[in-house]
Order: sequence, then structure tokens, then C-alpha cells
Amino acid sequence: MENENNELVPAVDVVPEAVILPHQARLNITWAGQNGDLPDAIDFDATDAQILTWATEAVQNGGVPGIEADPNANLADYVVDRFEPGAGIEFRRVAIRPKTPFGA
Repeated sequence: MENENNELVPAVDVVPEAVILPHQARLNITWAGQNGDLPDAIDFDATDAQILTWATEAVQNGGVPGIEADPNANLADYVVDRFEPGAGIEFRRVAIRPKTPFGA
């Protein structure tokens, strides 16, 4: 690729956002004050246990942009929230977050 001075400049690889199919969802994880989305879509109808396992492995291995790898991460007691499209949400989302000390 050349710039306006006809000098060669390296091309920047742009990775397109993964396509999310109707049965899939984007997984958002909150861990240790950090937050990020898993790069790959997940099955929206997976069990909470499956989703928590995937999230735990991703955080342990550093597979979530925005969250530092933590080999000791354990999300087993975290809450799994599911959101359908609508009200500003363009596709299904699943959020994993710690339990709060208040609320029912």
C-alpha cells in the first residue's frame, strides 16, 4: 500500500467482527474489575454451567480482550444474564458478572 507520497506503508490487518447467527450470542465477561467480550460467538441456549466453564477457561488463558489472563480465575459462582435483541441491542448477548451483595 502506498501513501500520498508514493511511499510503501504496511497494510493494517482489520479483523471483521464475528458474524452472530440467530442461535448464537456475544459473551460479555466482568472479572476483577475488568470487562471484555469473548471474540467468538457462543450458543445462546447453552447451559449456565457450560457458559461459565467457557468463560473461566477464556479468562484463565487470556482469551478475552480487555481482561488480563488470570490462571486462578474461577467464575463458578457468577451470574449468567441473557439478553434478547431490542432496545438498542442488535443481537443476543450473554453477560457474566459477579453476584451483588444487594438485590434479590
